[in-house]
Amino acid sequence: MRRRIPCATFLDLMRRLLLLALLCPLLSSAQVFDLKLPTANDALLKGDGPDYFQFVDRNFEGQVSYPWEGGQFGFWRDPRRTSGGIAYARFHEGMDVKPLKRDGRGDPLDDVLAILPGEVVHVAPVGKSNYGSYIVIQHNWGEGPFYSLYAHLKEYKVTVGTKVAAGQPIARMGYTGAGIDQRRAHVHVELNIMLSSQFDLWHSTGFNTPNVQGIYNGMNLLGLDLQALYLSHAKTPVTSIAAWLKQSVPQFEVTVPGSARLEIVKKYPWLASGITATSSWKIKCNRWGLPLSVTPSAQTVSAPVVSWYQESKFPLYYQTRGLVSNTGKLTVEGLRFVQLMAGL
Repeated sequence: MRRRIPCATFLDLMRRLLLLALLCPLLSSAQVFDLKLPTANDALLKGDGPDYFQFVDRNFEGQVSYPWEGGQFGFWRDPRRTSGGIAYARFHEGMDVKPLKRDGRGDPLDDVLAILPGEVVHVAPVGKSNYGSYIVIQHNWGEGPFYSLYAHLKEYKVTVGTKVAAGQPIARMGYTGAGIDQRRAHVHVELNIMLSSQFDLWHSTGFNTPNVQGIYNGMNLLGLDLQALYLSHAKTPVTSIAAWLKQSVPQFEVTVPGSARLEIVKKYPWLASGITATSSWKIKCNRWGLPLSVTPSAQTVSAPVVSWYQESKFPLYYQTRGLVSNTGKLTVEGLRFVQLMAGL
């Protein structure tokens, strides 16, 4: 004889199943965003910058120094004296992590680790990039594809197509690439969005040299502030990059024609509430051009224009890594960048 389940018990069971169904996506997101450090060096999370970041060589106004701050993400390189104080003209799109171990010759022995679970999509040919030997891994936890990049490597432990877990060794640290010597050996690490699948076409209209790296060329990958992400995640676990990026401070806005393909919105739908026909689009960006939001506009423009920017005591050119001039207009480099980002 079959035993009947009491109605109250059945309803309670259904409620539990419904609650589990609602919670599963949240739990899955939290589990997938399993952010690990790129090496065994954990000084970043202890607040020890000098032990974590590799120094840079600096000669500013005749004074030679070796500041570790230059290894951080952001505007820390090429200091310039301005009326508002010292500004930094060169943007550094990743973190330079110094080694913990070296062999008798002084070469680093540290393994480089995948910072998130994903799939290896690019292993760069040796000697074909300023990054030296580098690897790109694609990650997708439901908010669009993100790409971690690991540069200046000595040797690879993975190939294209390898599925990797967070914290899995993928390479050995080295000092390959332009301007890197043994004493400054490090791994340069980035976490990026991809700007365009049409990068080859864009590249061919502005460069005479071939694009060896395809869509995984560093110019087509735009970095998040990975350093800030680690520190935020250590304090309060981040489960949504989209929500985390909404806290970013915008620096300027560009208005682009309505004909823009806006592949970035198709890849990262959280940038906009939806794509519909409109006269133009307004793209709000942070200091280095990372898009923060895309909104429709009734304004008619025939080419990209700067429609807003944040005032600063420093020259706007330095505040925007050269994308916007001090008069508030897109530079030649800025126009090219917006054309790639917007799909024009």
